[in-house]
Amino acid sequence: MKIEFIAGFAVITADPEASRKLYIDALGLPLRSEEGGSYFHSERIAGSRHFGVWPLTQAAQACFGRPEWPSDCPTPQACVEFEVADAEAVASAARELEDRGYSLLHDARLEPWGQTVARLLSPENLIVGVSFAPALHEATAP
Repeated sequence: MKIEFIAGFAVITADPEASRKLYIDALGLPLRSEEGGSYFHSERIAGSRHFGVWPLTQAAQACFGRPEWPSDCPTPQACVEFEVADAEAVASAARELEDRGYSLLHDARLEPWGQTVARLLSPENLIVGVSFAPALHEATAP
């Protein structure tokens, strides 16, 4: 697999309001959410293509299709996504990771916002994604 760049990093929070106070109010990061959403993010922080504050309920939904994180799976603290060249490379990377003994949280799939991603839980309990987000390839590098 050939990783092209770090696509994004997100802290995962069980308390979105407390995290919003730190990252937006105290640190002054230019994070925004979609109308009424609780996922705050920015593509305007130097050195990062995407930074987010991801509610644990949304991470659970993305990985397991339900808003509760399974009690038999360590709760992640963050998510890092590594970008590959195209959607087919995501599927190939997922197979390669499985061949190397890693269990995926989910196989390569197309998300509603256009990103193709496969995810696993790292030894450090981070969600690690291998992804292709077309918009990140259209934008110029920061």
